Amino acid sequence: MATRIKRSWEWAKHQKRWFGKWHTYLGIIAGAILAFVGATGSILVFQDEIDRALNKELFDIIAQQKKLSFDELIPQIRQQNPKLKFDYVMVEKGDSPLEAYSAFNFKTEEQFFINPYNGKLSGKRIISSSFIRVVMDLHRTLLVPTIGRYIVGMASLCLLILTISGLRLWLPKKWKQLKSVLRVKFSGKFKRQNYDWHNVLGFYSSPVVFMLSLTGFCITFSNLVIPLLFIFSGKNPAGLQQVFGAKSQYQKNILQMPLKQVIEKVKAQMPDAHIGGLALPEDKFGVYRFDMISGQLPKEGKREMLTVDQYTGKILLNSRKDFPNVGNAYLSWLTPIHYGSFGGLPTQILALIGGLIPLALLITGFIIWWPRFKKQKEKRQKQTDVLVESPKKEKAPKFKIPLWQNFKSNLKSGFKYAAIVWPLTALSGALYGLGSGIILQPAVFAIAFTCVLVSLNFVCAILAEIFNVLFLLPFKKGSPGVTRYFSLSLSFFIVFMLGYILVLNTGLTVF
Repeated sequence: MATRIKRSWEWAKHQKRWFGKWHTYLGIIAGAILAFVGATGSILVFQDEIDRALNKELFDIIAQQKKLSFDELIPQIRQQNPKLKFDYVMVEKGDSPLEAYSAFNFKTEEQFFINPYNGKLSGKRIISSSFIRVVMDLHRTLLVPTIGRYIVGMASLCLLILTISGLRLWLPKKWKQLKSVLRVKFSGKFKRQNYDWHNVLGFYSSPVVFMLSLTGFCITFSNLVIPLLFIFSGKNPAGLQQVFGAKSQYQKNILQMPLKQVIEKVKAQMPDAHIGGLALPEDKFGVYRFDMISGQLPKEGKREMLTVDQYTGKILLNSRKDFPNVGNAYLSWLTPIHYGSFGGLPTQILALIGGLIPLALLITGFIIWWPRFKKQKEKRQKQTDVLVESPKKEKAPKFKIPLWQNFKSNLKSGFKYAAIVWPLTALSGALYGLGSGIILQPAVFAIAFTCVLVSLNFVCAILAEIFNVLFLLPFKKGSPGVTRYFSLSLSFFIVFMLGYILVLNTGLTVF
């Protein structure tokens, strides 16, 4: 009986393992998006400096004797511009005598620049028309509202997997080969040099790229990340709605408390902080929201939040007291780590380079993959054109490992892998901040937020194994691969949760 030779996808030796296939597939599927998002992110590393350079006439003012405080400024603005409507007032650098205040109307997307010495309007623009805002929208959503945001978030997850799988593929089988994989062999041909550049760039940039992709995912999926942080800290995530949904106690004929008195109450709560921004009440039930800045770490200051009843001055939310420790880390460190501003110029340069790495790896990776792909395609075509006369052979029965034995052996292997990955995760954060002398905070941050990802993955693994046991095994269709995935995920979850509890609840770090 004539039968066709079975088609099979041929992989290079380093691609035959599952992590090699993941690395190749994800690189092909998500590579272009990652390169684009990374390049736009590199521009945003110096977004403030670029925006000011392009719009000096808006940001810069002539220094005078004394700046107006927030409680003095807002009445001045309203008095001089009664038709001007705004929701939020901020100052990026409170210690700079040459910087204007900014007021925003988020409904009309207008940004107004206010002279901090006399409250006069010095300029305005449509936020969405600025160069930096266009780049920001490209970086966050690819200019595709909602869906684009989650595409970018999933691309960040792909970059995280590419980084981990790439490191595993990079790891030499023998220690004596380590020297050769740490450098580019310039005496080799173009193909060899390109292969070395792909490996070397991927290895040396991995700590920074890991942190950028981790923070990018957490920023996109904050609606999942924040509740998990509360759960890990022993707080009910349902309380988030009560905290963020707090309203002022409105009564008929009641008057707003003077802003000066409200600010006095705010300063009493956080005497060591200054006001970086103020959101005004949207309606009669709205609240004041004060964005406070304190401390010296990260370099741009620790960000905290206070919300205040507009009538009584009652403090409805104090992030310093009401948020868990890691919740304040999210508020203060997430965006600075993502853009490299937490450590000043050294980490900004690293973040800029890290943003360009996906583009470099896409180019070098494509040069590696394309000749192999063409060669494999030609080989498959030849195989499919050949008919082989051979008697039908009975398939040898597959040896099936009992479910419990499969689970137990993979759980044990998972603990070994997790015990290696956990310290490497902390090391990535530490290396990112090393050049600026800030080591502990980014290291702990890496552990805490990787734990969130591990937990989300574990939830997916539980659902997959439940389906496997209830709906596939009874019909002898159960997949040992699903059980393997579940057992590995469980071991990682246990190790990272124990590490999270150890680090975040021992007072080692105050964010």
